[in-house]
Amino acid sequence: MNPADTSDLWWRTSVIYCLDVETFQDSDGDGCGDFPGLSRRIDDLAALGVTCIWLMPFQPTPNRDDGYDISDFYGVDRRLGDLGHVTDMIRIAHNRGIRVVMDLVVNHTSDRHPWFVSARRSRDSRHRDYYVWRDRPPRGEQKVVFPGEESSVWEFDERTRQYFQHSFYRHQPDLNLANPQVRAEIARVIGFWLGLGIDGFRVDAVPFLITREGIADTHDPHSFLRELHRCAGRRQGSALLLGEVGLPHEDQIEYFGEGGTELDMQFDFLTAETIFLALARQEATPLARVLASRPRVDERQGWAMFLRNHDELSLELLSEKEREEVFAAFAPEEHQRVYGRGIVRRLAPMLDDDPRRLRLAYSLLFSLPGAPMLFYGEEIGMGELDGDLGREAVRGPMQWDAGPKGGFTTARRSRRRIATGGYGPAHVNVHDQRRDPDSLWSFISVLTARYRSTPEIAWGDLEVLDAGDSRVLVHEATFGEVSFIALHNFSPEPVTISLRELPEGRTATVLVEHAGSTPQGEHTRQHLGGYGFRWLRTSAASASAA
Repeated sequence: MNPADTSDLWWRTSVIYCLDVETFQDSDGDGCGDFPGLSRRIDDLAALGVTCIWLMPFQPTPNRDDGYDISDFYGVDRRLGDLGHVTDMIRIAHNRGIRVVMDLVVNHTSDRHPWFVSARRSRDSRHRDYYVWRDRPPRGEQKVVFPGEESSVWEFDERTRQYFQHSFYRHQPDLNLANPQVRAEIARVIGFWLGLGIDGFRVDAVPFLITREGIADTHDPHSFLRELHRCAGRRQGSALLLGEVGLPHEDQIEYFGEGGTELDMQFDFLTAETIFLALARQEATPLARVLASRPRVDERQGWAMFLRNHDELSLELLSEKEREEVFAAFAPEEHQRVYGRGIVRRLAPMLDDDPRRLRLAYSLLFSLPGAPMLFYGEEIGMGELDGDLGREAVRGPMQWDAGPKGGFTTARRSRRRIATGGYGPAHVNVHDQRRDPDSLWSFISVLTARYRSTPEIAWGDLEVLDAGDSRVLVHEATFGEVSFIALHNFSPEPVTISLRELPEGRTATVLVEHAGSTPQGEHTRQHLGGYGFRWLRTSAASASAA
């Protein structure tokens, strides 16, 4: 496939930036971020090299789960703006060449959604069958997502004397996807936002849409995902469905569907978790093993790569022993862990703010085949908030300048806590880092540019090469006559490795490298400093000269 002929597959080579409007930029001094504030910051994202903004939920909400408890699928939370502000932001982003996707949360609603308010008034309510009700919880019920906060996925409703299902929190009743009226409502929601200019959706909690009670078709559970894909495609041919499927690779494959009929892209959770295991061990072997076995997908499908996101860093796909290794290395204190499976820290503090390790991690993120995703603040090395805050610890306000509130707001008082100490705005902010060529922001802007100008990363066939040293990962992506090779040293000690000789008539060009890593003699001898890395492109001499 020629990348020049794939404009409808724009997401394959996108640089995704996840943000929460509420914590990004306050424009009116009320202490809460909003869409006008986000619009003012689009140029900052364009300068970084972002090509796709992922908006976390911004619809009306009681806000008991960071906006994932939606009470109106068609509106905008009044604290954040209105539909006019949303369309203005989308227009500005599109003018800068940036696409916009949003969360599609259709597993459940808030218990304050009018549908559920109506449903729990009476068993005869016309919205009763919009949700999943039972006289008693079934035997062998599914495990809870939030142990310690919920003990069951069924909640008894006193008024109507039945139990309703909630896969997540009890204030988030599950929608009954077996009801055609519910599926029709979801189709209207998709059409509404695509009509306003949204370019696609990050589909929340995908496995729950096909594996719990109240799914669309028990005989063909994936039919609902095909229905979503058809619905989005009819309204906008290039619309993206990016799925949150936290499963092993072999189980994720079926969520793509035959010939690209379900999800277009999925987050690669197993690789993300294994990266942290490799960092903890200072050894590339576990990551090399996972990448070597990652299934190839259809050319119209792809992986979204990430290090951190808005939730805990889940380690659920690792073994118990591996999980304990990562906990010991990166979350030694109990309040830094949640649910026995995850870490609620940002990346910079996890890596002790070591510039070598941070650059190694981000070099790896942008060099692995897939579309890289950044969580807001990662580009400047923001830290988590202090205290036992659970997942809220990683959701502090964006830090734009060195002022006491980080340029996020001018409000005298804000319920949003600001990071303090060495990770406070005086030390970590966009304004200063954009003007410093040696800053993390500047380094990531280089990575985005190199990634965007190296299509073989996204389109090439992945091969993990034998580095001859367990501390070093060497992977290659070949596309046509051009190959991309990335070398990463996971240890603090310098290493020298051997690469296979280049065929006659081919040359190697260095695209990115760590300051402490220098070539040693011919292409076959590569020296990497501690936590060093290098990106190479190999091609025919004529292509290299061009």
